Amino acid sequence: MTDMPDRPPTRWERLKDNDIYWSFIHSPGAIIAAAITVICILATFAAPLIAPFDPFDPGQISLWDGKLPPAWVEGGQDRYLLGTDNQGRDMLSTILYGGRLSIMVGLAAVCLGMVLGVSLGVISGYVGGATDAIVMRIADVQLTIPGILLAILINGIGRALIPLELRDDFAIYVVIVAIGLTDWPQFARVARGATLVEANKEYVQAARVIGLPGWLIMLRHIFPNTLRPVLVIATIGLALAIIAEATLSFLGQGIPPTTPSLGTLIRVGNDFLFSGLWWITFFPAIALVVLVFSVNLLGDWMRDALNPKLR
Repeated sequence: MTDMPDRPPTRWERLKDNDIYWSFIHSPGAIIAAAITVICILATFAAPLIAPFDPFDPGQISLWDGKLPPAWVEGGQDRYLLGTDNQGRDMLSTILYGGRLSIMVGLAAVCLGMVLGVSLGVISGYVGGATDAIVMRIADVQLTIPGILLAILINGIGRALIPLELRDDFAIYVVIVAIGLTDWPQFARVARGATLVEANKEYVQAARVIGLPGWLIMLRHIFPNTLRPVLVIATIGLALAIIAEATLSFLGQGIPPTTPSLGTLIRVGNDFLFSGLWWITFFPAIALVVLVFSVNLLGDWMRDALNPKLR
């Protein structure tokens, strides 16, 4: 009687044998960072369901309740756990809604920078010659300029091109474009380096020999092999993009004050900080620090886990 052939491993068994999974479950810092990041994202995107109030609904906002301290401080009210801001908006609700907006702006900006940077990096690395020189010199020049200053410049140009009555409506999109155009050189340099390595491998040479067009080789063979280092840059870039949005909003160059984001909340609270209304700045700032710190820790773990030299 012949032995039965071994059954193929299940997806769960393949996952448990994966080096990245093993690294994750043996890294307490990565687990904690991932848990905090997931909780922050789920809480902010579930804001319409879990937030006590809707800061966008004028019917739920009362100026008479403005500047109330947290519930455990003398003068606070139980229904406003973290107090209210100068407009009478519940701080907990505005942090949840503002965090969602900050995360959405950060994700959109990172996606824009990643698409633009990876596309230019793969093309410049594969084509080479004058194309490579032009793209990389533009990236080098842009990297010499502080990112936040360049974002302010792009944001100012974008605002100037939009009619005055539409600036608040398009402010979010202008901020996304400004941050995305600031971040693309990092993705381009990483994608170009990975492309130079992959372009000299045998499977790419074989694809050229059989006559596959260049765009198909870049899309099917080279692009997938650039994703690992790009994902690391994207994770860390998300934290930087959230900070950039908060910085622009704090400086009055980002999201309008009427639209709560973590940056606008910190900016509004800063005007009242020396009046004793510390909670308007403190709680949004803590939320921003926790979110960015957890995403950064997750990015650091991914950088180590995806580096074959450290395995």
